[in-house]
Amino acid sequence: MVQLASNNRHKTQAVRVRNVTLGGGAPVVVQSMTNTDTADVEKTFEQVKALFLAGSEIVRVTVNNEEAALGTIELRNRLEREGLDVPLAGCFHYNGHKLLSDFPDLCMALDKYRINPGNVGFGQKRDTQFEVMIEKAAEYNKAVRIGVNWGSLDADLATRLMDENAARSQPWSADEVMRETLVQSALINAAKAEKIGLRKDQIILSAKVSRVQDLIAVYRELAKRSDYALHLGLTEAGMGSKGIVATALGEGILLNEGIGDTIRASLTPEPGGDRTLEVKVCQEILQALGLRSFMPEVSACPGCGRTTSTFFQELAQKIQRYLDVKMPVWKESYPGVETLKVAVMGCIVNGPGESKHADIGISLPGTGESPVAPVFMDGEKTHTLRGDHIAEEFQALVDDYIQKRFGAAQDEAA
Repeated sequence: MVQLASNNRHKTQAVRVRNVTLGGGAPVVVQSMTNTDTADVEKTFEQVKALFLAGSEIVRVTVNNEEAALGTIELRNRLEREGLDVPLAGCFHYNGHKLLSDFPDLCMALDKYRINPGNVGFGQKRDTQFEVMIEKAAEYNKAVRIGVNWGSLDADLATRLMDENAARSQPWSADEVMRETLVQSALINAAKAEKIGLRKDQIILSAKVSRVQDLIAVYRELAKRSDYALHLGLTEAGMGSKGIVATALGEGILLNEGIGDTIRASLTPEPGGDRTLEVKVCQEILQALGLRSFMPEVSACPGCGRTTSTFFQELAQKIQRYLDVKMPVWKESYPGVETLKVAVMGCIVNGPGESKHADIGISLPGTGESPVAPVFMDGEKTHTLRGDHIAEEFQALVDDYIQKRFGAAQDEAA
């Protein structure tokens, strides 16, 4: 028997972030982050709104100075006025202790604080400033992501582990020491946070690296040694296909092993590019693994020498765009429509078979084949389309199928 990799979830503590649950067996949550100056409330609001409507279930903003702190407070007010119940995370470095102390409304406006222990301060002040931030989270009952980063590791811990490694009869490689430092830093600081007064169900851990192999190794260790909720992210993943592929590989392997409660795709956008791409990538990773469904899936033939016409490509594109446009309405009117599977195939070789496996599928004629296109619904051939309006007729059939199948499910539920 062929065995699939296990999708049994690593057992973690559930953490509540506003109206979203992370861990504890809840569905994996999609996160994103703005790249606007948070002091510019209008631009930040528009980007937060776009990310949220695209499907980001938590949105992180930079809080790096007093102007950004005030902007975050106004951002929360603006979101509430617009009826957008967006969980906001604040990203702090170096001066978070001061901002949270000076602006009580900031403490309330945010639903989660992101703290990097390597960047909370320097020397003797580091522990004190970390303690202040944790105390504020405890006081206001906020979640905290303790996010260690290989670019800002705790120097004292790194030095100690390197000294210990040098004394080994068979020393580890430099990469192995770095990974162990990340794991220990995350766990040590989580323990400190609990000692200060933060509950375990307020803590999320992350360890940010930019190499796929390091990401997998570090999170496997974190999952083995703790039951804290875990946020997955390949930091500085890169631009375009490189960033998408690296993110999908690293996060996908871990998610398929049941590791990870929340994810982000840290993609570098093209100049003027759409920030919501990182949300779509996360959704597609989760959907490809069968962990969540966000949009109907369109399977389409890649094309070969038997399919010299581009008609099946154009039809697949039309159907995908049609589904994208209609989904905001459909997801309200037709619960479950996001699980729909559509097939648009280009010739007789695999077309009928693939179409039968989809909920609704069409097998278009390849080069030299009869100019007819059989349509299959729920595994049975139901229609044969001909002529110049195949695309429009198939689109109408898709629409009718959705209304009958998912509209009926809604009626039964009512």
